[in-house]
Amino acid sequence: MTKVVTGATMSLDGYIAGPDESGFDLLFQWYGNGDVEIPSASPAVPPVRLSAASAELVRREWGNAGALVVGRYLYDMTNAWGGRHPIDVTTVVLTHRRPDDRPEDDENFAFVTGGIEAAVAKARELAGEKDVIVNGGEMARQCLEAGLLDEVGVELVPVVLGAGKPLFPSLASTPVEFEGPTAVVQGTGVTHLRYRVKK
Repeated sequence: MTKVVTGATMSLDGYIAGPDESGFDLLFQWYGNGDVEIPSASPAVPPVRLSAASAELVRREWGNAGALVVGRYLYDMTNAWGGRHPIDVTTVVLTHRRPDDRPEDDENFAFVTGGIEAAVAKARELAGEKDVIVNGGEMARQCLEAGLLDEVGVELVPVVLGAGKPLFPSLASTPVEFEGPTAVVQGTGVTHLRYRVKK
């Protein structure tokens, strides 16, 4: 059955990005500190090299992914990953207005203007029996508030950023409880934690 999951690499003080989109070099060191190479489907994103424990987890979760949901900000910031997301599935982009250079959806990108519920519905349609992966930050917050989120993954790295963007910014209602961790995997320079949303 399709699950809707989100996740992000996070500092010890709870940030997925530092001030002014800084800190990614520190947060994502674990993407290049191992001996196991995982290829990228994006022409603009190189393969990652992970520790064996991280690679086993990432391969399984990427293999279970059927579609992604991201916001227009990330789509623009990454320059659409050079035309294809590294995980090699269709990316649903939630936006107020579709890009002028993308008049139609294709196997790489679908654009939705009807809100988070419509974006997740489109991603479920594309994913079939596989999982829908929702980008952290604003998309994750909207999914959690709409009751659409099933699981959360945290890649906890040993760095303190001091300030920045949290995984669930400005939630309308707190506290929110989770069950777990349902999995704990120790990689090199990262601890992978998985939780279920308590409903």
